[in-house]
This record gives sequence, structure tokens and C-alpha cells, in this order.
Amino acid sequence: MTTLGAVFRPQLAPERLRSVARLADDVGLEELWLWEDCFREGGISTAAAALAWTERVRVGVGLLPVPLRNVAMTAMEAASLHRMFPGRAILGVGHGVQDWMGQVGARAESPLTLLREHLVALRALLRGERVTTEGRYVRLDDVALDWPPQEPVEVLAGATGPRTVRLTGEAADGTVLTADTSPDGVRRARRLIEEGRAAAGRTDGSHKVVVYLLAATGDGAGERLRAELAAERAGGEADLGVAGDAEAVAKAVRRLAEAGADSVILQPTGDEPDPEGFVRFVAEEVRPLVP
Repeated sequence: MTTLGAVFRPQLAPERLRSVARLADDVGLEELWLWEDCFREGGISTAAAALAWTERVRVGVGLLPVPLRNVAMTAMEAASLHRMFPGRAILGVGHGVQDWMGQVGARAESPLTLLREHLVALRALLRGERVTTEGRYVRLDDVALDWPPQEPVEVLAGATGPRTVRLTGEAADGTVLTADTSPDGVRRARRLIEEGRAAAGRTDGSHKVVVYLLAATGDGAGERLRAELAAERAGGEADLGVAGDAEAVAKAVRRLAEAGADSVILQPTGDEPDPEGFVRFVAEEVRPLVP
């Protein structure tokens, strides 16, 4: 079965999260995803709050930009969430938007190298290993978590370009793809992920693919979708986003799932007038139409 979720967009003030998260829990939404866009809400703080306010919904963070964090701190935060809310936290990391990283003095000369080193060390720490490494960016001396997760956990990584997508297959447990990804883009990503897994000699289980899908429904849905596509995706792939009723949205979800997406996370437009209504729409109207 395809997992279905929704995004709490960071254009909303942090104090709006409580009502959205509680509604997501009440209506049976499977996953609620949060973003750590500069310079809006913090990913770990909002995830912890959403998890504490709810009982069942899984909460994803996509993504935590690794240039902003020492890997030991990422591991400590992740392990705490996994121990306090077992089975409900989903964490993804990425190399960050380079312009934003430059604004805070954290831009790496080789974002790909940084992401690889961070992923390798983070996954080892979360497995409870003691790590010593002297990389270009990640340096640890005899570091181990006192409170690692009690069960194996997944570390996801976000990617857009082919080299980064391939790296996620090599060094992560799953891949997060942006809403700029068409069904054909999902198929290409799957091929690159498998290339990365093969190059690393990985045979450990399956590799989860999470895809965001820009979606709008209700009054003015088409206009809102077109405006966001025009503003954010000039020159991007065709066949992006969907506007309409539950059947139209479900059809777009099914196409991504058929292309290889394990989870499709519906992303409202930045000017969505009713975030709570959007969550209810996803859980109560779209979910029954997606196998």
C-alpha cells in the first residue's frame, strides 16, 4: 500500500502546528511532514512538539540541512525522538539550499562530500556504534551515543541532481524527492538509487522513496497551483502538480506510486487558505482512493 501524507508548510506560523497536528491524528492521516526552510521553523523542535501533541500520526522532517549541524548533534536529536516516540519519527537530511547556507556562513565547497560523510557517520551512531573518523568535513574522536535508538531506524536523504540521488542509494536508507519530480523523474531516480546501492555493495533490505506532490483543491485550486508553478518551477519538468477533487489528486498519487514511489506526501500551495481542511481532505477523501 502506498503511504499518504501531507505537509505543514513553513509559511504558516509555528503556533498553527498544534491544531494541524492534532487534526491529522484525529482523522487518521498516516504522515505529517515538516520542513526546515531557512529562516522559518526549526525541524527538530517542531517535530518534537507535533509528536508530543499526538498519539499515532508519524511525523517526518524533510529536510535537516547538514551544513548547519555537527553530526553528533544530529544523532543525539534523532536518537532522542526515536526513543521518546518509537516508530513515529522520520528524519531526512540534505546538503541544504546553497544560497541559504552561504547566508549563514555554512556553505561547503563540496556539498556532496559533506552529505556522504554525514550520512555514513550518522547511520553508524544511530546503530549504536562508536565512531572515529577524520573526513574532509566530519571529524569524530571515539564518539558513541549513550542513548541510541532501541530499534533499527531509517535515515533518509533528500536529493535532486543525479549525483546526489545516486549517493542516497549508496549511503542512506531512503530518498526524499521534491515536488519537481514527475513520474518519469521517479523512475530515473529509482535507477540511480539502484546504481548507488550496487556500487556500495548494498543488499540490506529495501530503499524507501518519498515524493512530494504539489496539490490544490477547493475554490481557486487551479489558479493557486498555476501561480506556484510559475513562481517556483519555471523551466521545470512538465506533468507537475495537480488541482481538483479527490479523484484527480488520487490519480496523480497513483501515477507516482506506479513509477516507484513508496510514500507520496501531498504539499499544499504556500497560500493554502485552509491547512486543517487540506489535511482532512487528504485523510478522508484521497486516502480511500489510493491502494
